[in-house]
Amino acid sequence: MSHFSWPIDGSIIGIYLLVTMIAGITVRKFVGRVDDFLVAGREMNLYLGIASLAATEFGIVTCMYTAQAGYTRGFAGAIPGICNAVAMFVIGYTGFCIKPLRDSGVITIPELFQQRFGSFVRWLSGVVIVLGGLLNMGVFLRVGGQFLVVCCGMNVQYLELAMTVLLLMVAIYTILGGMLSVLVTDYLQFVVMSVGLLAVTVLVLAKVGFTGLVEIVDSNIGEGGFNPFIHPDLGWQFVLSNLLTNTAAVLTWQTCISRLLSAKDSRTGRRVYTGTAFFFVCRWIIPGIWGIAALGAVSAPALKEIATGMSEADSSLFAMPYYLSQIVPMGMMGILVAAMLAADMSTDSSYMLTWGSVIYNDILAPFRRSKWSERKGILWNRFIVAGIGLFLLFWGLWYKLEGNLWEYLQTTGTIYLSSMSILMIACCYWKRANNWGAVSAIITGAALPVIALTLNMFHKVDVPVLENGQPVVIDGVAQMMQRGWAAQHIGDAWVNIGTYAVVAVAMIVGSLLKPPRKRTRPRKEQPRWEVTP
Repeated sequence: MSHFSWPIDGSIIGIYLLVTMIAGITVRKFVGRVDDFLVAGREMNLYLGIASLAATEFGIVTCMYTAQAGYTRGFAGAIPGICNAVAMFVIGYTGFCIKPLRDSGVITIPELFQQRFGSFVRWLSGVVIVLGGLLNMGVFLRVGGQFLVVCCGMNVQYLELAMTVLLLMVAIYTILGGMLSVLVTDYLQFVVMSVGLLAVTVLVLAKVGFTGLVEIVDSNIGEGGFNPFIHPDLGWQFVLSNLLTNTAAVLTWQTCISRLLSAKDSRTGRRVYTGTAFFFVCRWIIPGIWGIAALGAVSAPALKEIATGMSEADSSLFAMPYYLSQIVPMGMMGILVAAMLAADMSTDSSYMLTWGSVIYNDILAPFRRSKWSERKGILWNRFIVAGIGLFLLFWGLWYKLEGNLWEYLQTTGTIYLSSMSILMIACCYWKRANNWGAVSAIITGAALPVIALTLNMFHKVDVPVLENGQPVVIDGVAQMMQRGWAAQHIGDAWVNIGTYAVVAVAMIVGSLLKPPRKRTRPRKEQPRWEVTP
């Protein structure tokens, strides 16, 4: 039974939400230009940038799948966070790609591509970024609601209503204040989130102890729980796949890039990256510890009862919130839920704004025949953010998406991460790169993940699912809850690695196939003779 108390914990949550709304709405008066709305006037300082990026990149959905990694893979499940931290620190320290990007003065990545590859590549890049980003974000609300239902013991029938109200609150201050509201509220949310995460982690360690965590992993998973290279479901290909994906995300994931482009200069942007790097390890380790503790405390029958109708692999997603509902006392439960709501709100607001900026700046660019006024531009941006909010409401909350969460996030993210990262590197450092190679890379990078996801959806496989005590065969989208076609025949990691390799080849081959422009001699100017009378 959950220890959540509406008078005590509900009051803590209510005060947090009220303060956040007041802070988010207050800064709307400083929004006078489109640059203010999209990139905070490029005045973001170092510490605000670190807090904002850290808060944005940790949502309830992040907490859920990182805890699931700890539950199923032990300490080895944190390897994606280590890869992410290494990639972010190295790129921030060296300025690889991000320095020329920030120095260019653009608002979005596709705008940079136009300078090198032309307006069509800019528009096509924008479409792919928005498609992959919105589909990736589509599951956030429902997963966040499921956490609250399990952790707080809420009646499941109120899930949609509670998350609709939360989304409405986020949309209001994001629509009014844009990036300025996002940065201010992110700072508050980072403080609340950090307090909640640390408090619950101390509680878990006090109950289990680090030695106890080690014993749980050793007895339930074995050596593979400590070493990803010998884990049967991981291996070196998993590590390489995550290193590629996280490097691509650091270079091109729009929420990261929006902080870079909002920074005062490229030096500040680089320091935001290096300063945030350590947090990306923490965001995997802290929920991973909760997941490991849940592995030693939550029995299989209890887990099946919580996640009725789900496979054993996917029911593990709910082990962590159920475990916390049993050990977190009244009062601290309010801090925990406020921290999770802070994480979710910061993620939702930033994602809505960053994808909206690409729609306005790149997808709608060809339709703006003349330069819009600042007032008209801000109005259109507000309409776009509101439209994204409606999409999230119906796709991510009222429409029930079935399937493996991590597989869905990884596939939809790869739709644009693979091609955009290759384009970014080629744009900055390869003189021979051109629009033929860029278009080839974009199409290839978007097509391969979609094909793999489609095969996983429609390829029928025999899986050990029981119905009325008898094994049955499932197909369609429900099969994604098991091992899909790509995972069964090739392996998720190999599909991911192969996508990046093929996209790189497409970029190189496409660029080399385009005939180089013939250099023409400048026409020699004929002397002008003056005729005198």
